[in-house]
Amino acid sequence: MRGCSGASPPGGEDGGVTGLRIHGLRSALAGPFELEVNAGECAAVTGPSGSGKSLFLRMIADLDPNEGEVALGDVARGSVPAPDWRRRAVYVAAEPGWWDPRVEAHFRRQDAEAAVALAETLGLTEAHLSGEVSRLSTGERQRLALVRALVRGPEALLLDEPTGALDRASVVRAAAFLAQRKRDGLIVVLVTHDEDLAAQLGDVRRRMQDRRFAV
Repeated sequence: MRGCSGASPPGGEDGGVTGLRIHGLRSALAGPFELEVNAGECAAVTGPSGSGKSLFLRMIADLDPNEGEVALGDVARGSVPAPDWRRRAVYVAAEPGWWDPRVEAHFRRQDAEAAVALAETLGLTEAHLSGEVSRLSTGERQRLALVRALVRGPEALLLDEPTGALDRASVVRAAAFLAQRKRDGLIVVLVTHDEDLAAQLGDVRRRMQDRRFAV
């Protein structure tokens, strides 16, 4: 490990990202992995619990020890500071962390309008953004974590079971939301147990088995 409308477009200030490229990504626990995902595409990874799906996402984000080549367009992971990379390729955990009791504290003031627009697309209201984290359901926290990740315009989104706590209607809404983000050019790597969601969103499909992609 080294050191909708309203949201900023994927690519941040540089723009023009053509895709996510992963070559020889490995650790003592998993891999090696090879994967290419173009801008506007989703790679959906399925597999049993404990097979290494979450570990794979954390390796891409450089949150766990790993080696190998990872790049977004012409920007190699090793060429930028780790915090900058994690702003470009944002990891959203299955159980997102909240470091302040107030939801609004997790958003920059200048992102407030965009956050409201994104939240409404996911069936949330401005009241959810101005309330207390402790009053949110697990599903509401998952959806707000998506908003938090997207509002600053990452190039790639690394999603770990983003609909695991949602009812079916909310899953349908979240799938439509992510499909729109893909049309806007976002790169998505999705880990899920939901085969229907993987089939709906996945332009690239992989199955994880024993911490490697099944052949």
